[in-house]
Amino acid sequence: MKSWIVSDKEHLGGAPRVRDTRISVALLLESLAAGMTISEIVQAYPSLTKEAIRGVLAELAREKEKAA
Repeated sequence: MKSWIVSDKEHLGGAPRVRDTRISVALLLESLAAGMTISEIVQAYPSLTKEAIRGVLAELAREKEKAA
């Protein structure tokens, strides 16, 4: 399975971002925390898809479970 969260020095200074975009994972989480829905985020950032957002959230949940 291909990861939805990637990072490299060439994009966003190495900060984690959504695969195939320049959208940081932090921006995605901040948008959700501010009350935006997934549909609203997709409208605001057309390079994102609902599938990508859900994929990032699922990966973060799996990472959290591993750390527990």
